[in-house]
This record gives sequence, structure tokens and C-alpha cells, in this order.
Amino acid sequence: MSDTKQVIEQQHTFFRSGATRNTAFRIGQLKKLKNILKENEQPIFDALEKDFSKPPFETYASELGILYAEIDHLVKNVSSWAKPTAVRGSLFNFPSKNKIYSEPYGVVLVIGAWNYPVQLTLNPVAGAMAAGNCVIAKPSEMAPNSSALMANLINKNFDPAYLHVVEGGAEISQELIDAPPDYIFFTGSTRVGKLIMKSAAEHLTPLTLELGGKSPAIVDETADLKKTAQRIAWGKFVNAGQTCVAPDYLYVHTSVQAQLLDELQAAIHKFYGANPRQSADYPRIVNDDHFERLTGYLDNGTTVTGGKAVADERYIAPTILTDISRNDAIMQEEVFGPILPVLSFTEIDTVISALNDQPSPLALYIFSDNKAQQKRLINDVSFGGGCINDSIVHLANPRLPFGGVGQSGMGSYHGKTSFDVFSHQKSIMKKNTWFDIPMRYPPYNDKLKWLKKLIN
Repeated sequence: MSDTKQVIEQQHTFFRSGATRNTAFRIGQLKKLKNILKENEQPIFDALEKDFSKPPFETYASELGILYAEIDHLVKNVSSWAKPTAVRGSLFNFPSKNKIYSEPYGVVLVIGAWNYPVQLTLNPVAGAMAAGNCVIAKPSEMAPNSSALMANLINKNFDPAYLHVVEGGAEISQELIDAPPDYIFFTGSTRVGKLIMKSAAEHLTPLTLELGGKSPAIVDETADLKKTAQRIAWGKFVNAGQTCVAPDYLYVHTSVQAQLLDELQAAIHKFYGANPRQSADYPRIVNDDHFERLTGYLDNGTTVTGGKAVADERYIAPTILTDISRNDAIMQEEVFGPILPVLSFTEIDTVISALNDQPSPLALYIFSDNKAQQKRLINDVSFGGGCINDSIVHLANPRLPFGGVGQSGMGSYHGKTSFDVFSHQKSIMKKNTWFDIPMRYPPYNDKLKWLKKLIN
């Protein structure tokens, strides 16, 4: 038996013991996870700095802070969420009592992503724990220092039969999927998501896919351009653009485009100085392959600012490109880096039509003080989630479900949604024996007319 299969078998055995169904056990384990993270903040800062020069502030804000808030929210609410929910019965089944029981799936496999390696691995892990599952986490091998640290911290502090980290690449993921687990949660690219789903289908394993896509930001003529520029620049260039919900490209009304470009350049200078390469707050690209892919976009359109790249540092300056068409290479796939293409528009109908011709993105951002325009974009365009007059911050609210639609994913998580996604909803109807409705039993004779009267 392979090591991966043995770990899953161990977890199946532990799950069948019933220990994880106790909400006090779940709460205790979640608190333990948070305490381990808090006690090891400096090693986490160090690991992410080694992986792609991520500054401690960004690590705390986008990784640990979000995790702490998520775990606290789960701990506070899991006891009430785990209670059966009573629902109304139907006349046909009178009298009856009807309840929905949230039942953990069993063994959950979480395959994490590299760009926010701690948060995007342990956030769904926490949700699966809250729902009463055992969990195997497979961090991304593309952030090796973060992966090794998580394996060390988790595996030395938790029973592997309950929570365990397995390191490795695609072949390890495949072994784990084929074991198989009872549920799979994957965060990553659409291309890999399709492969994961295909493999899961062989075992009919249910899954959630958190993918990506080209998330647009739309700026109309009513927007506050200074604040808009700061919020777009921050959302785009935080983590050097390596964020699944970063503004991937802009649609800007022609009447404000020149001023917005000026404000964007001012925001970049304010954040990272005259030479972002020397800024301690500006990360690097995760590996050489991604660096080469991204630098291939730098000759698209016209460079407004940035455009510089240093291969041996995997540094790409915060870059803005104009004179971009939808046929350019940069518009064919998610950028996932610090390069922001800008398209212009005069009529919002043109934007809506163009967006609806593309796969549904994970996020969409509307910068406008026009409430009618805001409403149109929300109602007429399909996307996972987003913000009005800000970018990427919606994912930090544990009360908002986070997930994609269509090519950008299936299923949502965070907060109560995490509890639900890792739970099977078991419906139970309880009947007494002191009363029965004879109409339902044969012979039916002329009962059909009475049945119609009851139902209609």
C-alpha cells in the first residue's frame, strides 16, 4: 500500500470512530491550528519571503489575518451550524417532523495554490475541520518553502489520522485523488481544474474548484479617479499581481482615461517609489516559467509606465499598457502578474456585450457613482463576485461566499459557506404510527380526484 493511500485509510478509520462529529473536538482543533500559526508567524514571514520576496505586512494582511478571522468565525458559530435544522412538512406527509442534518463527508483532500500558499491551503482546511471531516492537505510545490513549513508545523502537531500534510507535485495529487478521498477541494488554474475534475469523475468524488479567469475593472466617467487609481493599483500590484482576483485588465471611459492613467502612475510611485525594484514592499515572480510567460506580454500595445524586467531577480516592474485590443496575446489568458492592459469605451452596452462574449471571470470591479450603471453590470454580467469602488477586498469577509462560476470555478467557501460545502445535507422525515392517511394505499379506485383536490 502506498504512503498516500495508507494516510487516507488511517483517516477513514479515525473518521469512523466518530471523534470528529463532536463539536467541542472541532473547536479545540481549530483553536490549536490558530495557536500554531500565531506562534510561528516569523517562520511564515521568512518562508514567503524566500518563495517570492513577499513583505511581512502583505503576508499578515493577505494570509494570516484572513486565516485568523476565518478561524474565529468558524469557532464562534460551528456549534449552532452543526445542529439539525427543522423545516416545515407537507400536507401529503402530515403529520411529520422534518429536519436537515449536516453530515461531514469523511476524508477531505485540499489541494492548495502557490500564490497565497498558507491562506489558500489552510482556509479550506479550517472549513473542512469545522464541518467535522478529517483532512489531507497538499500545498503547492511551486512555493517550496511555504509547503515545507506547513508540512512541518501540521505534521508534528496533529495526529496524521486527523490532519496531515503531504508534499509533492502533480503525481502526488493524482495518487491522493485515486486513493480516493470523500471530497476534493482544489484551488488553481482552469487548465489543471479540468484535469482534477476528470480524475475525480472516475471515482464520482464530489469536489469544489476555485479557479481564475480574466477579472475586469470598469471605470466610468463618474468615478472618483484618485481613489479609484489607488485601489486598482493596490489590487493589481499587491503580491506582484499574482492574485486570482486581481484586476486583470481595465475598461476605462474615454473621457477620463488620460486622467486615470496619470493617477495610476502617481499611485504606483506613492506605493513603491521611483524604482520599485528597490522597494522592500514589492514581491517577485514565483519562478522562471512564469517570468518568461509574463515578459512575453511586455511588447503588447504601448507602455505607459514600467515595462522593465530583470531575469535573475524575476523582477517585473508595475506596468501599464494602452492601445490594447482583444486580439493581443495579453488578452487571451489570465495575466497573473504585474502587467495591466487598458481598453477604452464610450458606451457601457459595448462593455457588457464584450464581457458576455468571454468566459465568466472570478471577479469584477465597478468604479462608478452611477447606481443605475452599477446595477446593470451586476445584473447583466456573470461573474463570481466583486466590489463596487474597490478591488479584491471582498474575499476577506468570511460572511461573503467566495467562488467562481463557469470557467472560473464551481462551489463557494468562507464562513458558513465553508461549513456547508464540506457537509452533506441529510434530510430526515420522522413519522409517528398513531395516525395514517389511507388514501395513499391501493386499491386507488376513485382516489385520484381527491388527491388532485388536496394538491391543487
